[in-house]
Amino acid sequence: MSRPSHIAPDESSAHYEGWRIVVVCFLVATFGWGLGFYGQSVYLAELNRLHGWPTSLISSATTFFYLFGAVLVAFVSEAVRSFGPRNCLVGGVVAMAAAVIMIGQVTSPWQLYLANAVLAFGWAGTSLAIITNTLGLWFDNKRGMAISLALNGASFGGIVGVPLLVAGIGYFGFGGAMITAAASMLVLMVPIILIVVGRPPALPSSAAGSSVAEPLPAARIRAKALRHIGFLTVTIAFALVLFAQVGFIVHLISFLDPVIGRAHAATAVALLTVMAVVGRVLFSTVIDRLNQRLASAVSFASQAIALAIIINSRNEVVLIACCALFGFSVGNLITLPSLIVQGEFEPQSFGVLISLITAINQVTYAFGPGVIGLLRDASGSYALPFYTCIALELIAAALILVRG
Repeated sequence: MSRPSHIAPDESSAHYEGWRIVVVCFLVATFGWGLGFYGQSVYLAELNRLHGWPTSLISSATTFFYLFGAVLVAFVSEAVRSFGPRNCLVGGVVAMAAAVIMIGQVTSPWQLYLANAVLAFGWAGTSLAIITNTLGLWFDNKRGMAISLALNGASFGGIVGVPLLVAGIGYFGFGGAMITAAASMLVLMVPIILIVVGRPPALPSSAAGSSVAEPLPAARIRAKALRHIGFLTVTIAFALVLFAQVGFIVHLISFLDPVIGRAHAATAVALLTVMAVVGRVLFSTVIDRLNQRLASAVSFASQAIALAIIINSRNEVVLIACCALFGFSVGNLITLPSLIVQGEFEPQSFGVLISLITAINQVTYAFGPGVIGLLRDASGSYALPFYTCIALELIAAALILVRG
């Protein structure tokens, strides 16, 4: 039987079922980012080594993955309402597992594009939009905390995902490692989702994604948001930064490999993601007392500083330390848009706006790996593309301060 709609669940209780959903979303994010986001860096390096394909060709397939995924992400809110969070999460996990296996078996570029198309379905069902929309069904007052805790799985996916993929490739080969990773995800995640994720509670009418009808249809919410200067500055600023961030992370192993070696490069990526967790946890203790737009601008500037040092150093310790500095803001850049939207816009619009901002940002940062690959091939080094990333970070730092 459904709960009476007028009784609000006690979200502060440790026994509240929503916290089990947070754990599920943490695990989903771990696999989603580990195989769909951070894994792209490993795929680029391995496919280049195995097949000798140009960096620009492989990274353009990654760009295609993000573009197609952005189209799907825009409609995650409607998918959750139509099919339920459990079916959407299971579908995302199955699609990602199939895509991971396909990537490990590709022998020609068109197969890589097909695999990335399937991976886009998996990404839409395991990444930011599905997690925020799912948690919005269980949380109202504690929604920000729930999202922040669940998204630590994104960073954990980088901490364990890249080293395990690199180790698995060394032991099983590229194809065998990808099959092992996909099988592990299916065996662990599908039963957990089916058992734990059930019917959402009836939240107060102000809750995002609640069972109460939204005052406006999703299409009208999107139309109004695209005319709102505050929404546009948030969206554009984070799109520019994520363009630079995604492009840098996807190419990080390829950049560091000839300088400090593959093993140390994987360590740098792992440390980057550890610092993403540390940064998000530390930030969450004070974010409610800070100007979140100003905090975003400071985060953007810190990444620009780290990039500038990385470009001009060949010292192993300095490079790894600057990857850690860059990573300190990575987790917050995933969480901050949700917090700004939650604070500045109507709660009933939260799910639709987060899906929209995620889709717009993804369309933009989808070009990051491809553009950086093209600039790298054209200039012969990573200096030009990384300096371009610095410029974008600084532009975004100024833009985010315009609230409207």
